[in-house]
Amino acid sequence: MDKKILLVDDAAFMRMTIKNCLSKAGYTNLMEASDGQIAVDTYKNEHPDLVIMDITMPNKDGIQALQAIKEMDPNAKVVMCSAMGQETMVVEAIQLGALDFIVKPFKPDRILQTVTKILG
Repeated sequence: MDKKILLVDDAAFMRMTIKNCLSKAGYTNLMEASDGQIAVDTYKNEHPDLVIMDITMPNKDGIQALQAIKEMDPNAKVVMCSAMGQETMVVEAIQLGALDFIVKPFKPDRILQTVTKILG
């Protein structure tokens, strides 16, 4: 599948977990960013079909990066990731235009269900 997906998390292990899950499902065009600022820059250059982004990161957190991406492209498809206990940030992200959120620790079927629902 040639849909471009940008994975954004400051933890390399988390990016790898999502990448492995999506690769097994046939997604091959996967990009990574380790913080919100890199995510915004990558979005500007690559225009991915979907962004899966952590909320808590250095430099620019997921909420700030979501705002910047949505200003650049109001139609951007962004899914937020959060640990339990970040409900207020998840609500804020949804209000700012995030399409969904996935709770950590990730369940592979939940990741695929969300990606399939958004990308078809």
